Amino acid sequence: MNNKDEKTLEDTNFNSPQFIPMQTGGVRGSSIGIFDSGYGGLTILNEIKKQLPDYDYIYLGDNARTPYGTRSFEVVYKYTLECVTKLFEMGCQLVILACNTASAKALRTIQQNDLPLIDPNRRVLGVIRPTVEVIGSITKSGHVGLLATVGTVQSESYPLEVKKLFPDIIVTSEACPMWVPLIENNEHTNQGADYFVEKNIKNILSADPNIDTLILGCTHYPLLLEKIKQYLPQHIQVVSQGELVAKSLDDYLKRHTEIANQCSKNGNIQYYTTESVAKFSNSASIFRNGKIKAMHLELE
Repeated sequence: MNNKDEKTLEDTNFNSPQFIPMQTGGVRGSSIGIFDSGYGGLTILNEIKKQLPDYDYIYLGDNARTPYGTRSFEVVYKYTLECVTKLFEMGCQLVILACNTASAKALRTIQQNDLPLIDPNRRVLGVIRPTVEVIGSITKSGHVGLLATVGTVQSESYPLEVKKLFPDIIVTSEACPMWVPLIENNEHTNQGADYFVEKNIKNILSADPNIDTLILGCTHYPLLLEKIKQYLPQHIQVVSQGELVAKSLDDYLKRHTEIANQCSKNGNIQYYTTESVAKFSNSASIFRNGKIKAMHLELE
């Protein structure tokens, strides 16, 4: 999440809606917003909370409209912008798109077209760039695999970002459409999940047998990590996003003290969902230990 992150992700040029600009300068004592289309962003929040325990966070899951992965660029952009704007209205100065699909399909447009209208002092950051930045120091063969949702694979955001930083690295992608529903239905620990995990891993290694590094390009996938490793040769390293994003955010706040100084530090987390509170709290327990008390949020 460095300065380059704000202007590099590929996207299409959509006409942004017009906004009445918010007051500039932000609000001292604001929480850091963590947005995801569903529950997977909770794995990012887990690692951010470990790395930066003192800050306050607001987690917003757009569960009523999930999944984003199969939706068009235009729809993902519209939904993501609505949620980011809502987090800004709740006082967040900084919002993390803890969602690969939103980072791939909406981040650049929001950064370049919308923030100057909303408030140029606010920031929206994604999860793809921090993941890509480490690849060059991990792969020895120069062949990297990506396991992700259909939407993230179709966006080609990971290959494009890798090419910008490491032109010689070859990226092979494999869409895994069954993995997210398996996890959200709490079936990921059962034997039925093995079939789909093994199938997708066989597919990607058949497409490129020289892969020595595998990116988990969906925030849900860390919950399948143990099964994934069962079907991988020992020499292949798995790159999971949570810790990388957390370290990158820590670095970003140290370099951007004007943002860090406006963030409150009481160690609190608030959870909001656009879906049923009971449903969210029950499913969220798969991603975070213990019961979560969430509040319902209506998007206009």
